[in-house]
Amino acid sequence: MSEITNEFLSEARERMAKSVEACRHELATVRTGRASPHLLDRVNVDYYGAETPLRQLAQVAATDARLLTLTPFDKSSISSIEKAILESDLGLTPSNDGNVIRLQIPELNEERRRDLVRVVHGVAEEGKVAVRNIRRDVMGDLRELKKEGEVGEDDERRAETDLQKRTDDATEEIDGLLKAKEEEILEV
Repeated sequence: MSEITNEFLSEARERMAKSVEACRHELATVRTGRASPHLLDRVNVDYYGAETPLRQLAQVAATDARLLTLTPFDKSSISSIEKAILESDLGLTPSNDGNVIRLQIPELNEERRRDLVRVVHGVAEEGKVAVRNIRRDVMGDLRELKKEGEVGEDDERRAETDLQKRTDDATEEIDGLLKAKEEEILEV
């Protein structure tokens, strides 16, 4: 294959890897029956008028399987942090002793588990769509190169085959992440 098609393929590989990583991160924020500091990654707190990620305002630790503890760096932010957690879609109720906020992670009921499985399927599908969009963009670029005469038909076909293999690999990786997360959610 020519150097220019290799360039397009390596760019596609990088973009697909980023999409898979973004999907992995998004799946980590979905609540299961276990305490994980990643649950709070999407929570933003109104801190002196600025939307600030919770992780920048408090140290988050999973002290046991069903308990998260948050130690705010600024004690005056406790009420703002509690309000942000209550307003989030996590369904958690914070309690504090003036220094530390505790979040008890409740057991998931069957209906909530099914809802969460639907959520993770949606997240995985978004990841796959992102990967397919990258493939579509690069395929268009390769066809453009062939049309302009910069690469031959054989090079273009080889590059398209390679690109499809990379797409399939990224999709399989996302499916693997989805399967693992689904098992984690359904585990009783």
